[in-house]
Order: sequence, then structure tokens, then C-alpha cells
Amino acid sequence: MDALRQVDGWPCEHVAVGVCGAAGATHGDARRRFPWASVTKLATAVAMLVAAEEGLVDLDEDAGPPGATLRHLLAHASGLPFDPGPPISRPGARRVYSNYGFEVAAALVEERAEMPFAAYFAHVWSGTAIELHGSAGSGAEGSLEDLLALARELQAPSRLAAETIAEAASVQFPGLAGVLPGFGRQERNDWGLGFELRDAKSPHWTGSRNAPSAFGHFGRSGTFLWVDPAAGIALGCLTDLAFGDWAADAWPRLADSVLEELEQ
Repeated sequence: MDALRQVDGWPCEHVAVGVCGAAGATHGDARRRFPWASVTKLATAVAMLVAAEEGLVDLDEDAGPPGATLRHLLAHASGLPFDPGPPISRPGARRVYSNYGFEVAAALVEERAEMPFAAYFAHVWSGTAIELHGSAGSGAEGSLEDLLALARELQAPSRLAAETIAEAASVQFPGLAGVLPGFGRQERNDWGLGFELRDAKSPHWTGSRNAPSAFGHFGRSGTFLWVDPAAGIALGCLTDLAFGDWAADAWPRLADSVLEELEQ
């Protein structure tokens, strides 16, 4: 896929990019390992949803601050702040992006599974080389091959029921306003269960050609993964340059180029 070659002009020393699904291609070193930062949340959400399917936890059980549930935590609707601290909003009132919320959710799974969350995560992601070190919200690392393995799970799940992925990719607590990190306030800052939803957000890190049903996540380490069910593809990218203005400009252009090429 020729569109992937535009990453050669990015201000990164190392970058690996790939698509899977209706089309398959990679560009760059697919085996080089990179920190994923908040793209971790996609893999962690899958692990937590496996825990729910196994009956270890229930999405609607109490978790986190009073009045919140595990569903609130995964959907950034619990009111917990980004870093550890008391709630800054009541549950279900605002979309407050919270790394801390993922740590609270991971602690619940850890307690019920009677093992460290990183061990449970490794069990779920056995067969890949994805590793979790530290934060359940931002501590994963892996190669492009691993990132595309995550993408394939989100496209055609084998660890989860398809219905579970569909629920995770649907709007949880509709209509909440909040700040999308790096892109400012969104009046409808819609999220699924650990998945950030494209919907009608503007500005956004995906492209103008992405369908509203597209979902995924990006990380401050210069990484992203989106799945576009309407187009039938996923696009993932790992770099060694932290997210910044360069990414806010380059990533949507790459997405549009990939989708345009796919349509030809």
C-alpha cells in the first residue's frame, strides 16, 4: 500500500505502520518494540472484558468512587481525575479522561483473579509478545506485529464474543462533554468501554474519511490504532516521537490516504 510510505517524511527516527483486514500491508520494522502509552488501554480493555465474560467482574457492579461502576471507569465517566486523587465530578456527569480510573479497574480484576493484573493481562494476550509493565492504562509495549494482533482481535475477536466487542465499541453514557486529550473540548466526547469513538468529533486524530463507527486510541508516545468497521480495515502506527502538532497534522492525512487508496 503506497499510502504507508508517507511516514518516511515524518520527523521520527523510527516508525512502523501497518493495515490489516480488507487489505494487509506494513512499512518499517514490524518487529521493533515501542512503548504504546495509552494505546495500552485497548489491550487492557480487552483483558477486563475477558474478566467480565469469565464472571470475575460485572460491568455494572460498584467500582471506584461512590455511585460509579466498572462501566463508568472504562468509559471515563467515573469522575476520577487523570492522576490519583478524589473525584472531580459525579459519576456519569462528565467525560473525564482518567488513567487513574484504569488503575482502579485493574485493581478490581487483580483482586478477583487473585493474581497481579499484569499476569492476568499476559494470560489474555498469550500468543503475542505484548507485555505490560506498570500502568494498566499506559504501560504496554510491543512491536507492530503485536499491535496488528490487537487490531485483528478487535476486528474478528477470538478472546471475546463478537457481541462484547460490539458493546465496547458503542457509546457508553451518551452525550457527555469533555476534553479529548490533545484535541480540546468536545461537546459530545463519546467513548465506549476503553475505546475512543470517532463519531462526529472535530478536530480528531483520525481522518475525514473515517466512518463515525471508527474506534481506537492514540498514545502520547506517538502511537495509534484505529479500526474502521465500515471500511473493513485497521491502521496502526508506532513511532519514537512523542505526540505533538506534527502528529495532529500527519495522522489524519495518513488515514485519509489509506482509505482513499483502499477505495480505488
